[in-house]
Amino acid sequence: MISGRSPAFCRLTRLAALQLPGARDKNGSHIKRETWNFNTGIFPLVLQPMKVIDHIKNAKNTLISFEILPPLKGKGIEALYDHLDPLMEYKPAFINVTYHRSEHIFKKNPDGSFKKVIVRKRPGTESICAAIMNKYNVDTVPHLICGGFSINETEDALINLNYLGIDNVLVLRGDAAKNETAFIPQPDGHPYAIDLLKQVVDLNNGVYLEEDLRNSRKTDFCIGVAAYPEKHFEAPNMETDMAYLKAKVEAGADYIVTQMFFDNAKYYAFVNACRKAGITVPIIPGLKPVYTLKQLNVLPKTFHIDLPTDLSKEMMKCRTNEDVEKVGTEWLLMQSKDLKKNGVPVLHYYTLGRPQIISAVVKEL
Repeated sequence: MISGRSPAFCRLTRLAALQLPGARDKNGSHIKRETWNFNTGIFPLVLQPMKVIDHIKNAKNTLISFEILPPLKGKGIEALYDHLDPLMEYKPAFINVTYHRSEHIFKKNPDGSFKKVIVRKRPGTESICAAIMNKYNVDTVPHLICGGFSINETEDALINLNYLGIDNVLVLRGDAAKNETAFIPQPDGHPYAIDLLKQVVDLNNGVYLEEDLRNSRKTDFCIGVAAYPEKHFEAPNMETDMAYLKAKVEAGADYIVTQMFFDNAKYYAFVNACRKAGITVPIIPGLKPVYTLKQLNVLPKTFHIDLPTDLSKEMMKCRTNEDVEKVGTEWLLMQSKDLKKNGVPVLHYYTLGRPQIISAVVKEL
């Protein structure tokens, strides 16, 4: 803490402090800004955001993290805060914010013809990350995707994140556009996540697209990548998928976050396979609750994952979505307790508009 300084020093330091989200005490715990005493000059000395990998290295126990969606266009930031407020008592180490690419739709003109319009239903990933850091003093991890970006637009996005003091990114290829049957990269864009990752690594080394830049500043992003305990649906087999993952780690990925799974045995088997393949970075399990009857069919079809027999049997007994939510909450709690008992680095929850389920689970851990 800083105390006993001159008013001028305190004013200057206050201005600096207000520009640096993520205040922490000497133990690395987040400190809310309303507890700082600027009149006396007493406030946290350590203000810089932390990287995901440093959170993991410094932790004595399993951490908690969340993933959220940006609000639908027109909803406003208050909808996001309403979603996050009940979760903040669990002191998440970081919060992921997804990115949603633009869509092409056709709107009918008054004369009966149609015009092609580009829309984004959930904009604002970068701004939301900054808003969360500012309001809650929690580190954020924006998702960065290949789809819809040229390499120059990607560089600009990374520069913006760097200016905002955001030091973490999760790099993904992203899904195919809704009107496409297969992923098609943007002209002059990246076809694969590893190519996007390499561009982030280049910036970390001070290598920009404009080769004649002098004294270019190096960024310092902590880079996460995705993995699939039940195999990416486009990979011909698990061995090939594992080789792709290892290549991403060797190219500079700092940690891995898995797709959702509902059978912990598959996560443990996947981690063991990664270690045998020489992948040593932390592997964070991604967890999602079930809460509707239709997810019994939608989740396997959409995400190419299996639902354990015991879970599916319990879901089929349910008559209402409220019944399913109870089953899903109990299952997620069982998964979480087992994973924590076995020492996973982080329990990463895909909240997807259901903070009450996540809250009910985390408070029991």
